[in-house]
Amino acid sequence: MTLVRTSSMILSSEITPESVYRERRRFMQAGLALSGAALLGGMPSAHAAAEASADLLRSPFSTDETQTEFKDVTGYNNFYEFGTGKEDPAENAHTLRIAPWSVAVEGECAKPGVYTLEDILKQHPVEERIYRLRCVEGWSMVIPWIGFPLADLIKRFEPNGNAKYVEFETLHDPERMPGQRRAVLQWPYVEGLRMDEAMHPLTLMATGLYGAAMPKQNGAPIRLVVPWKYGFKSIKSIVKIRFVEQQPVSSWTRAAASEYGFYSNVNPEVDHPRWSQRTERRIGEFTKRKTLMFNGYAEQVASLYTGMDLRKNF
Repeated sequence: MTLVRTSSMILSSEITPESVYRERRRFMQAGLALSGAALLGGMPSAHAAAEASADLLRSPFSTDETQTEFKDVTGYNNFYEFGTGKEDPAENAHTLRIAPWSVAVEGECAKPGVYTLEDILKQHPVEERIYRLRCVEGWSMVIPWIGFPLADLIKRFEPNGNAKYVEFETLHDPERMPGQRRAVLQWPYVEGLRMDEAMHPLTLMATGLYGAAMPKQNGAPIRLVVPWKYGFKSIKSIVKIRFVEQQPVSSWTRAAASEYGFYSNVNPEVDHPRWSQRTERRIGEFTKRKTLMFNGYAEQVASLYTGMDLRKNF
């Protein structure tokens, strides 16, 4: 089964003419900006989302696997800022205020500052990438994300030679994020990537899914998607990006270092201390399936970890 199409597998007939490509990217950018405003008033219907997704330019990085249903993608989530139950985010995230929104850029870079979401989207038009999402609890989904490469954003800020890692931080707003009123984790939520991981072409800054702007329960208005790692590495509702020299201490590692390592690559040979990671259940399916190394993206990312002990660096 083909998970990610490499450049050698793309037919010339599938390549969109440049003039059409650029016009579609402008259309997507404008459409997502408008749908972001619409999200303040409610969620798009599954039918509308599917129609919008059909108009998007699909990335050659996409998997050909069957997509998880829209209702499951938007109704079964891990987002502890809105509760620890899988249905809690969909029920509680309506309180999140996503406009206006800005992202602060700090640390070892030439262009620190505070950037509005509008400015970020203006500089980085989006495309559709259908990626698998694997959660440490043993469930998975196939989601049509809308976004742009994180590498493009990083290059804009011109990190210097001291920038070995990228640290991300989620919004801290206990008034509108009721889960932050409880000490389930140390707030705000923090995650990080090694610089080469962050610059990998698979790593995505996502602003939507199923052709519409990102739903609040899925990490609106902008989140990270790292498809070869467990889902908790893909931090949601990002308000800060910091370039640092030392490895960041991520929220789940701080909470339980023996269970959640910094790298958190999907590795079926490394069990969670309380359960096996050798199988997974795709949401919408009844039978379990074998967990794939690096979530099925080994051909693309295994070289990042050459010479590393993937049991020690879990």
